[in-house]
Amino acid sequence: MQNAKDTFYIALRNRLASLNPARAMLWRGVQRPGIMVEEAEAVVAQMAPDIFVLRWTGLKVDMNLPRTLAQLDCEIHYTTGGTQSNGGLDRGRALEAMDAELVSLLNPPSAAKMDYTQTHATALNSNVYWTLPLFGPETTIRERLDRLVKVSVFTYLDQEER
Repeated sequence: MQNAKDTFYIALRNRLASLNPARAMLWRGVQRPGIMVEEAEAVVAQMAPDIFVLRWTGLKVDMNLPRTLAQLDCEIHYTTGGTQSNGGLDRGRALEAMDAELVSLLNPPSAAKMDYTQTHATALNSNVYWTLPLFGPETTIRERLDRLVKVSVFTYLDQEER
């Protein structure tokens, strides 16, 4: 199921890099698109603003089908305080811009499943699909606006994944 997680993340990362190259972050001394997987990074006290953070929260497996189907539940967290030039008074617009970006990143709702454990990624024999995003309410924490979005990711397990 790691291949499905990696494929989902890299599909969104690559889409973000082309959709909005300005949404980037400097992480561990490297400039990269502003999206990360929480479980693959060091623990931080507070989520960085203006980036998307993926958190894997659940797993269900259906083995009563001709091929084993896995469902992985993903939460996408993001927060913004707006821009400094506007004193944060544009934080509602900044959150709305991130909402719109996320909708674009999740469309189309599929990608060819890849194995990224090798130097050159190799295609596997299935795809990764995901549901429409379920947007939670906007919440306010101090000067920031936060959003939590839920998506379910589905994939059939390939022979090499069992």
